[in-house]
Amino acid sequence: MSLLVKICGLNAVESLDAALACGADMIGLVFFPRSPRHVSVAAAKGLRQHVRGRAEVVALTVDADDALIDAICAEVRPDWLQLHGQESGGRLAALRARCRVRSMKALGIAAAADLAAAAAFTAADRLLLDAKPPQDATRPGGNGARFDWRLIAAAELPPFMLSGGLTAANVAEAIAEVGGHGSFVGVDVSSGVEAAPGVKDPVLIEAFIRAARSARPMRKDKVA
Repeated sequence: MSLLVKICGLNAVESLDAALACGADMIGLVFFPRSPRHVSVAAAKGLRQHVRGRAEVVALTVDADDALIDAICAEVRPDWLQLHGQESGGRLAALRARCRVRSMKALGIAAAADLAAAAAFTAADRLLLDAKPPQDATRPGGNGARFDWRLIAAAELPPFMLSGGLTAANVAEAIAEVGGHGSFVGVDVSSGVEAAPGVKDPVLIEAFIRAARSARPMRKDKVA
């Protein structure tokens, strides 16, 4: 399977068009009021219609209640639910069955021990490995921080995407480091393609996707 590129936190037609024109495989819509990338269900419905099947749509929530999940699934009809809070494996399985869409669970990583949490999410179709947020952070992701990608090499993981502090300048390095892992499927970026928090830059989006597509992983023995 070819490398997947996800542009997350899109909240305007102009930046959505830029991501689609450059060939993004997945676009992320954030439903979390404390994020500068937050969109309402009504606004997300319009953005979803604008995609017109050109990419998969991911709805990112943080410890959302059933009412919000139901509204997102009914009005936006995402291809994926991305859970970026403290949701348990049981909660993930219940939402996956409730909405009948694929699920992605974000895990905050700072040390090798954090990767052990993957075992609790066997119901997830995919993991998103992100940098663990600082203690004073107001949101669990989109903080522009990276973690030590070398931690992934020996971990047994289901299919996963890499996130956290990625930019056009370092995405090739990241792919070279983790691309040999048998479960690695793609990269995810949000703040790394922004001119300001919540404001995506079409030039940075294009540069990121170009750099990701041209990157070459260092092949390693499969460890997962």
